[in-house]
Amino acid sequence: MTNLPDEMYSVATVREIDRAAIEDAGIPGYTLMTRAGSAAVSEARGRYPEAKRWQVLCGAGNNAGDGYVVARLLASEGIVVSVITLVDPESLEGDAATAHRDFAAEGGVANPWSGELDASADLIVDAILGSGLTRDVAGKFAAAVAAINGHPGVILSLDIPTGLHGDAGAVLGCAVRADMTVTFVACKTGLFLDQGPDRCGEIVLADLGIARECSANAVAEFRRMNSQRTRTLLPKRRRAAHKGDFGHVLVIGGGAGMPGAVRLCAEAALRSGAGRVSVATDPGHASIIVATCPELMAHAIRNAGDLEPLLEKASVIALGPGLGRSEWAATLVAALTDDERPSVWDADALNWLAESPTKAANRVITPHPGEAGTLLDSTSADVQGDRRAALAKLHERYGGVVVLKGAGSLVTSAAGVPWLCTSGNPGMAAAGMGDVLTGIVAALIAQGLSVEEAAVAGVEIHARAGDRAARSGERGLLASDLLAEIRGVIN
Repeated sequence: MTNLPDEMYSVATVREIDRAAIEDAGIPGYTLMTRAGSAAVSEARGRYPEAKRWQVLCGAGNNAGDGYVVARLLASEGIVVSVITLVDPESLEGDAATAHRDFAAEGGVANPWSGELDASADLIVDAILGSGLTRDVAGKFAAAVAAINGHPGVILSLDIPTGLHGDAGAVLGCAVRADMTVTFVACKTGLFLDQGPDRCGEIVLADLGIARECSANAVAEFRRMNSQRTRTLLPKRRRAAHKGDFGHVLVIGGGAGMPGAVRLCAEAALRSGAGRVSVATDPGHASIIVATCPELMAHAIRNAGDLEPLLEKASVIALGPGLGRSEWAATLVAALTDDERPSVWDADALNWLAESPTKAANRVITPHPGEAGTLLDSTSADVQGDRRAALAKLHERYGGVVVLKGAGSLVTSAAGVPWLCTSGNPGMAAAGMGDVLTGIVAALIAQGLSVEEAAVAGVEIHARAGDRAARSGERGLLASDLLAEIRGVIN
């Protein structure tokens, strides 16, 4: 996804860009459809040159039209191609009907769906239902989706996998699991949210040669994080720099019997460039933490009063890893509620916050969907059903900067267009990953970034460190594996 643009749009906005290209820029709709089919053929043949036998499944609307264009172009290039139709081509209208007529005029034949695919096909093209789908896939369409997902060949989806919601990324009953999706005009948000990344495979954008003027008034739903922006936020250090230039992170957590989370968070802060990192933790953990990472300064905290001298030296607070729900934890949270230092709240700190909601402009909260549901008096399912809306509600209720973690983590923005992370991998669905993220974000704030800059850069650094750590495999990835990778990413 490294070559994709940063802007992601709703389906309605992409349609408006398409309309502007046709009506304002004077590009015929069928010309755009032909460009789409040509781009899909070019991209797929370039990646899968060994595919000599193709089968195209055409459904309804312009998605079917794209499929007929693909089939016609493949045949003209000498590729063995067969076409199955789930909707009578005679019922098609507009450009889709034109695409079928041109396909038929060159000898193409579309056979009605019989319940089976060509078992010998090397590549299956999904041109059944496009991004306008809003209801569950059922009947013969569901049967075709199941057949595609069970086929051993490469699966190519045109514009969006059939069954995937174009805005939310939810699976509508069932959905094609593609190896590659060639999407047209602009990136739709559903490709990147919820089940989108799991269903799309490699995503390629074909902008169809539409001039940028056609999207000048289009408002993006999300902006994609990228490594280039992260690099600009973290310039090369001066030769005369010293540790005092890079802030002092105070990590507060590690209730009785839970030293691991606070230790991960604190070392992540060090690895991310904080000048100094102190840990305020249960008295039973301080010596253990220092023994395993001597660069950390661990302090035994018996009550809120023990925090005061540490707070005086801290420039940013990371609260929550391993904190727990004890009376000890409650007193520490109460002591920090009105603290004006920038802070990052995660894990049990979020559960305490949900019980006594407050707003803070200089605070970053980093809930996963379950914690977000608790913070909103809702459920994880509700949050996942509309992640953008949940992000906005969290910001409205708690202020500051919100990081809504998950596949495609989201970050609020003062500019109004949230950030979305497309890096990361399923191996990162493991214990302790959030603790590492908290440490990274806190360290970036300590080095002078604003809370929003730190949240955005921190999420991207965390995800890219996870991708580096997963090079030898995603299954079995540990949060501590990221610690060795952070330095390479952040530099």
